[in-house]
Amino acid sequence: MNIEGITNNNTNRILIHSIIWCFLIIASLLPFYQNFTSINAEFYVQWSSGILLFYANYFYFVPNLLLQKKYAAYLGIILSIVSILTCIKIFYFSPEFHNMPHQRIFDSNGKEIIREKFFFKKRPPFFFKFFPSLFYLFIVSISTLIKTLSEYYTNQQNKLISETRKTSTELNYLRKQTNPHFLFNALNSIYSLAYKKSDLVPDAIVTLSEMMRYMLYETDNKAVSLEKEINYIKNYIDLQKLRLNNIENIFINIHGDTRNKSIEPMLLISFIENAFKYGTDYKGTTYVKIKIVIEENNFDFWIENRIENQIKDPNNSGIGLKNIKNRLNILYPNAHQLTITQTDNLYSVHLNLKLEPLEN
Repeated sequence: MNIEGITNNNTNRILIHSIIWCFLIIASLLPFYQNFTSINAEFYVQWSSGILLFYANYFYFVPNLLLQKKYAAYLGIILSIVSILTCIKIFYFSPEFHNMPHQRIFDSNGKEIIREKFFFKKRPPFFFKFFPSLFYLFIVSISTLIKTLSEYYTNQQNKLISETRKTSTELNYLRKQTNPHFLFNALNSIYSLAYKKSDLVPDAIVTLSEMMRYMLYETDNKAVSLEKEINYIKNYIDLQKLRLNNIENIFINIHGDTRNKSIEPMLLISFIENAFKYGTDYKGTTYVKIKIVIEENNFDFWIENRIENQIKDPNNSGIGLKNIKNRLNILYPNAHQLTITQTDNLYSVHLNLKLEPLEN
C-alpha cells in the first residue's frame, strides 16, 4: 500500500473542498459588499451548521443509512436535523418572526391607535419561515449526490481492478499450462532421437535450450517481439524435423515485415503442436503447411495438416485448443477471428489478429 500516495490524495481532496467552500461563502457575501458591518451572527451560524451537516451526511448518514437501504431511518434523521436547524435559525436569529413591536399609529387628534392590519403588512408571510430549510435541504442534496457518485465510481474501479486481477491470474494459469505441455512434447522428440542413438541429439538439445531460454526470460511479459515469437516457432519446427523420417512435406512461409510488432507469447504453438501430433503417420511421414502474412498491424496465420493420427487421448485431447481459445478471448476480445475447418483427411486453421506496436 502506498501510504505517501494516499496522504497526497487526502491532502488534495481537503484542498479542493476548502476552495469550493471559500468560493460559496464569498459568493454569499456579495450582497454585503457595501456594508460588511451588517453581517450578523445568523450568517456565520448558517454556514457553520450547513458545513457540519454536509460532512455528517457525507461521511455517516449516506454510507451507513442510505447506501445500506435504510431509507426510512435516513429520511427521518435528515428531516429531523433540518427541522431543528431551521427552528434555531427562526427563533434565535430571525426577529421579524417573533417579538415584533406594535406599530404606533395616531389619529388626527393625536390619539394613539393600534390596528393589527397595519403591522400584519410588515410581518413576513408564514411560509417564509420555511425558507431557511431550503438552504439545508440543498446542502443535504449536494452532499448526497457527491457521496453517491463517489461510491459508485469507487465500486466501479474496484470491480475493474478485481476483474483485471482475475483475468491476469487466469492468463498466467493458461500460460503455465502451455509450458509443461510443450516441454513434454519436446522431451518426447529428443527421447525418440536418443532411443535411435541418433547423432542429432546434441543439435536437438541446443535447439531445446534456445527455446527454454525464450520461455524463461520472455514469456512472462504481456507481449513479446513478433520476430522472437516466429524464431521460437522455427526452432520448434527444426526440433520436430530432427526426429521425423520424412520432412519433405513440411513447409513454412513468412511474408511481411515482422519488426516493431508485438504478440502474446506462445500463442500459436498449440496449433503447431497439434499439426505435428496428428499430421504424422506411424512411419514418421508428416504433412504440415504453415503460412504467415503480416501487413501493417494485420497478422494472418494459416496452418494445415493431413489427419494421419486418428487416435486421441480422451484425457488430454483438446487441451491446447481450448487453452488458446481462452487466451484469445482474454487478450484479443475484439481483435481476432479464428476459423477451424476439418474434412476427412485435412485439418486447417486460420487465425487473424490485430497486432499492437512493440513497446520499447
